[in-house]
Amino acid sequence: MISRIHPLPAFRDNYIWTLIGDDGANACVVDPGDPAPVREFLDSRGLGLSDILITHHHHDHTGGLADLIGGYQPRVYGPAGIAGVAEALREGSRVAVLGVEFTVFEVPGHTLDHIAYYHDGSAHRDPLLFCGDTLFAAGCGRLFEGSPAQMLASLRKFTALPPATAVHCTHEYTLANLAFAVAADPDNPALRSRVESERKKREQGRPTLPSTLALELATNPFLRCGEAALAASAGSRLGRPVTDETEVFAAIRKWKDQF
Repeated sequence: MISRIHPLPAFRDNYIWTLIGDDGANACVVDPGDPAPVREFLDSRGLGLSDILITHHHHDHTGGLADLIGGYQPRVYGPAGIAGVAEALREGSRVAVLGVEFTVFEVPGHTLDHIAYYHDGSAHRDPLLFCGDTLFAAGCGRLFEGSPAQMLASLRKFTALPPATAVHCTHEYTLANLAFAVAADPDNPALRSRVESERKKREQGRPTLPSTLALELATNPFLRCGEAALAASAGSRLGRPVTDETEVFAAIRKWKDQF
């Protein structure tokens, strides 16, 4: 079982999520782009590395694989085609790490190979989601390879999960995302309250993550494309009325790219 989940800062704004087993002997890491903070954390606590979960092929999520495989011989799970991944996963795959089972979702959009890992809470106090760069706190990933329709369909897989799901994304983008969210959804009182709460966390040097799905549903513009306020914002960008949810998503994602 998992006793603790620790965010290891890496690079400028990445988090390498580190799951610690309740036996105090082993850990699992998610998307270790940099091996150095992982090695330091594990060695300082006398932990082994039993498993690695990869969400997609970008180097800031995979760059530490060779080093960590050489040093700890973990089992490595992830999308097919990534060097070091021993067990390729796809939609519906199930993976057990530290005695906890995760279900895999294929979530193309940011990249075509992107997957996410979901645990339903049966062996943990809350459901857990490790979503890489698909869903961010108050945002979503840039569309490097996929289409707006693909990304929206991927996000809908997340919105169907329980509201209590703890959302573990991999970048500390929250304040920048909230600045855009306020521009796109200016009359949302939950959003304005969140801005203050998250700003205080960062002023205190604390992560804004994990989020919860309930909070994202209330404040994340990319999960609210069916709301009239977001359709109005999309329409103002396009200069015409917009009712199709995919078109709303595409318009606000393009706006965010330029924000």
